[in-house]
Amino acid sequence: MESSSIRKILEYAGITINGYSPYDIRIKDDRWFGRVWRQKNLGLGESYMDGWWECERIDEMICRLLSGGVEEKIRKNWRDLIGVLPSLFFNLQKKRRARIIAERHYDRDNELFFSFLDPFRQYSCGFYKDTEDLEQAQINKMELICRKLQIRPGDHVLDIGCGWGGLARFLAERHGCTVTGVNISREQLAFAREFCKGLPVTFADCDYREIQGRFDKIVSVGMFEHVGYRNHRAFMRVVNRSLKEDGLFLLHTIGNDVSYLSCDPWITKYIFPNGLVPGMAQIARSVERLFVIEDLHNIGSHYDKTLMAWNCRFQRSWERLRERYDDRFKRMWEYYLLSCAGVFRARRMQVWQILMTRYGSGTRSAPRIREV
Repeated sequence: MESSSIRKILEYAGITINGYSPYDIRIKDDRWFGRVWRQKNLGLGESYMDGWWECERIDEMICRLLSGGVEEKIRKNWRDLIGVLPSLFFNLQKKRRARIIAERHYDRDNELFFSFLDPFRQYSCGFYKDTEDLEQAQINKMELICRKLQIRPGDHVLDIGCGWGGLARFLAERHGCTVTGVNISREQLAFAREFCKGLPVTFADCDYREIQGRFDKIVSVGMFEHVGYRNHRAFMRVVNRSLKEDGLFLLHTIGNDVSYLSCDPWITKYIFPNGLVPGMAQIARSVERLFVIEDLHNIGSHYDKTLMAWNCRFQRSWERLRERYDDRFKRMWEYYLLSCAGVFRARRMQVWQILMTRYGSGTRSAPRIREV
């Protein structure tokens, strides 16, 4: 029953158990069927970590599952198997639990992240315009942000969720800005302070709800996914009171095609605890009477390339990383990167850059959006 049902589900997407295509699943332990049947996508991910199955192209397998309409067929015929698909929904975050994500993900050994990131340590989607190179794509992304924010020398920019300080350094070095970065990851902040040493950049170890001061421009890249839908409005209120009357705010976030309140158990357990990828309706509700949305740009198709480049670099770095991590960790990390690439390739998740001005800012003209 378990085996035949799962085989039928995979056949909808053209995936064959023990087939010869690079996206086929090859079973190495027959207990896999029962584990996936019972534990859904948690079992799918954990069984890969445990070596119970192999797939030459996990990214393409996930893409085919999502693109082949498997979700709809499962809803109709096998409702309790919907969780097999790595939908990557995140959980909400409360203030008292804010540091969990930092402690369990961002405070991992910096050497792991630096093994696959670019020199500016950009842990978010690149912008592959006129390039196939990861490093140039990340510079393109930062320049795109600067153009949209109409960055000028002397601007005081607030970077909410500043990571390892790469964007702050870029703003200060190349555009003459003063930057304040806010983060709750102590490992990232320690590196960022050294990375930006000698530049007009300061960093604060605080939750976004504790931000003080007013700024010419505000940017947040890859942080809003950890805020949680119950806190979206509170986040936007903080940004609103922190932005000067004629300022600009750019939100760069992964976005869900559908607004969910649930979470994916594998991603929550192993990668990103306490967060929720927002839907557009959730974002729109959170900014009502706080901001005017001036521009919305979807660069989600670029995340597939970014994730595949990260995985390639991670694999090349494994020989030196294996002194710190075991093979089960390696399989966990590659499953994370490749399954996410498949989700973006199937266009089930997006990356939105949303440019906003304060609501009720008078008769000021809309910012001119430069061609990208």
